[in-house]
Amino acid sequence: MDSVEDFRTGFRSWLERELSGGFASLRGKGGPGREHEAFAERLEWERHMAAHGWTCVGWPEEHGGRGASLAQQIAFHEEYALADAPARVNHIGEQLLGPTLIAFGTEEQKARFLEPIRRVEELWCQGYSEPGAGSDLAGVRTRAALSEDGTEWIVDGQKTWTSLAHEAQWCFVIARTEPGSRRHAGLSYLLVPLDQPGVEVRPIVQLTGTSEFNEVFFDGARTAASHVVGAVGDGWRTAMATLGFERGISTVGQQIGFRRELTDLIALAEKNGAIGDPLLRDRLARAWTGLRTMEANARRGVDPSVAKLYWATWHRDLGELAMDIRGAASMLAEGEPYELDAWQRLFLFSRADTIYAGSDEIQRNIIAERLLGLPKEVRA
Repeated sequence: MDSVEDFRTGFRSWLERELSGGFASLRGKGGPGREHEAFAERLEWERHMAAHGWTCVGWPEEHGGRGASLAQQIAFHEEYALADAPARVNHIGEQLLGPTLIAFGTEEQKARFLEPIRRVEELWCQGYSEPGAGSDLAGVRTRAALSEDGTEWIVDGQKTWTSLAHEAQWCFVIARTEPGSRRHAGLSYLLVPLDQPGVEVRPIVQLTGTSEFNEVFFDGARTAASHVVGAVGDGWRTAMATLGFERGISTVGQQIGFRRELTDLIALAEKNGAIGDPLLRDRLARAWTGLRTMEANARRGVDPSVAKLYWATWHRDLGELAMDIRGAASMLAEGEPYELDAWQRLFLFSRADTIYAGSDEIQRNIIAERLLGLPKEVRA
């Protein structure tokens, strides 16, 4: 296996070479609140990465990956972010479902689904949250029952905040498969094709004016009986494993983006004179020390709930700071078509950071119960 530095240097050189010519215009495209930008071109770019062996680098070699070590994976995400490479379109399949299938899937499931994920031929979305069951995931009411001949699951229900469902071909769905079951029991983790009768995807317009996520309605949708990951009725355990992968080392690259935003914000404060305000200058200093703390915690493997709570709050606060540094100009648009600028988009989109992937309130409960050992009556 290559050393970490050899791995880093090799990937950096590849990015410098390939993010030129036809792909040069994709640098910086598709970030938060801009997922619609150049989607077809970013899909082509990611398939180009796959053809050269640069997708799924952390997967074991027997499943098409590079078997990269943890340190090499960190280097991968750092170099990708430092190159200002376009936002990934296959994150959910590569970083969430793929590792879940490797850990819990049958050999048939691995053979069917892993290679199309690695090659970026099939895109996935995550069917977890529902109206009334967002952060309280155990309250899901989407249900699935076996057909009379036992060959298919028939799915009925609704999911919401389903990121990129309008671009995906498949969805991994948490559904209640044991009638009368409650909370964590009786749930199953199903792989459901979206291109079929009985599935309707409705984009949700966000504060940014774009539609990254969607409502997904299942009305008699079908999937094969064999498309259950893990045991039937034990879907909670599989779902929690997926969430663990979601909050994994890919967030290292996210922090590179945070650093770039903060650096640009400091430059803006120097340019417009806001740096002369001692209160704003103090907040910038706190943001910088907070970012360094976040980066250090990522490398020492801090608890994922602590990490999520920390970065989400930090990033939301950065959006608010950006508005204060810009002052009255933050309320103005350039003119028709009145699109948001980067700072306005940061402010609005970062409001969601403390909600998605587990709200701050839920993360605090998890920390209290799992790390501090507090009983529910104390946490209340």
